[in-house]
Amino acid sequence: MWIIFALLSAFFAALTSILAKIGIQNINSNLATAIRTVVVLIMSWIIVFITGKHNEIANIGHKNLLFLILSGIATGLSWLCYYRALQIGEASKVIPIDKFSLVIGMVMAFIILKETITVKTIIGGVFITIGTFVLIF
Repeated sequence: MWIIFALLSAFFAALTSILAKIGIQNINSNLATAIRTVVVLIMSWIIVFITGKHNEIANIGHKNLLFLILSGIATGLSWLCYYRALQIGEASKVIPIDKFSLVIGMVMAFIILKETITVKTIIGGVFITIGTFVLIF
């Protein structure tokens, strides 16, 4: 089941990039990011309430909350940088560089989360890296 959600994530991430490139024409990229963020915020809370998970807010530990806040800050910084790059650069070049976060995330997972490094992950990371640089140069 996780693979279906991962594929849907990839599809919507790609769609996000194309829609964003069209939507940020003639407006400030930070304003565009703020608008997008409000929409994501509203959608997220609607889903939380529809699924009845709002009752679990009191059960969130301090450590979980801290890391969710830090993740939110990282997401915000990522979106601000991404929208600015998308506004001034070609989408076909900005998108692959942004998706290079896959390789950076894999390396961080090995170092920070102590996940197992396999030959498949190394080969995959090398191919993604090569593909990224082929597309941008």
